[in-house]
Amino acid sequence: MKRKAVFAALFLCPLILVAGCQPAGVETNRSAVATPTAEVVNTAAIETELLRIENDWPRVIREKDTVAAGRVMADDVVLIYPDGNVGGKEQDLKDIGAGAVTAESIEMADLKVNVIDNDTAYVTGRTVLTKAQYKPPDGPALNISGHYRFVDTFAKRNGEWKLVAGASVPVRQPPAASPSPTPATSPAASPAARPSPAATRSPAASPSPTATR
Repeated sequence: MKRKAVFAALFLCPLILVAGCQPAGVETNRSAVATPTAEVVNTAAIETELLRIENDWPRVIREKDTVAAGRVMADDVVLIYPDGNVGGKEQDLKDIGAGAVTAESIEMADLKVNVIDNDTAYVTGRTVLTKAQYKPPDGPALNISGHYRFVDTFAKRNGEWKLVAGASVPVRQPPAASPSPTPATSPAASPAARPSPAATRSPAASPSPTATR
């Protein structure tokens, strides 16, 4: 009789498993549901790194540092300039290396980092170019002096922050004074003058992607 009871239990338990069949004396904890752990975002560290990248552009332009610029820009970066042209990494690096943009001074102001998560963020700001020119490969130098407001989008890839998109527009009525700008007198202020990929390009500039930076 006892053996029949054991066989019955072995046969029936799998059939009513969803109903909670288990050995006597074992209590089921139905409230133990796994909850996702909230991602900890190191906002301060991300802000510090992206501000360092943005504030380094005047030096990159002045020194024609294509190595540093190439390291920051993603291979598939999309750059939209104030005149509506779209550029990319290859042309930008050519303009930086050639010193296509020159300026008496470059000021970067209103920089603000907006962190989305540990792998995504965007930076907004303003670039002021004084006595700046863009020299296209074939043609006279163009005056690109003025104020430009920009947004740069960054993504973390393989542990490094990369500029994946950037756009800028000319400011029609610039503020009377730049709030705490970071000036960088740079005789060779090229696209990198940017804190934005298009920050240094004016609507009248040539289609060259870098000039708009």
